[in-house]
Amino acid sequence: MNRRKQIAAAGLIVLLCGVGMAGVAQSQPAVPGTVQQTAETAVDQVLTFIDSASTYLGQGVVYVLNLIAGKDPNTGEGRVSDALQKPIGYLAFITLILLLFGLLDTAKRIIWIGIIVGWALLIVRIVLDALSL
Repeated sequence: MNRRKQIAAAGLIVLLCGVGMAGVAQSQPAVPGTVQQTAETAVDQVLTFIDSASTYLGQGVVYVLNLIAGKDPNTGEGRVSDALQKPIGYLAFITLILLLFGLLDTAKRIIWIGIIVGWALLIVRIVLDALSL
């Protein structure tokens, strides 16, 4: 009898999910037009920021590499091609993000140590106040 109840409950859940999916497929988006436009604009701005930051990082890295490598005696231009600015910039951007997350992980450990020390000192202070020392 218990097995039949489980099968009936599973069938009911599948039926309700199927009805729910059919209703979702026919409904209009719940997001108003202005909110959707704002979201698209925000995404565009974030992507533009990432592209601009990567471009500037790439220009800086290529400039430093050309300072190190020197100029080509035949053309007088840097030895590192300007066509590498975008790829180097994106790799530098990703590297900075990884370094930031690494620092945050380290910072999180340091903050936890500070919190533990703070609570310990607070408990010592409460005990000393309670003992009137």
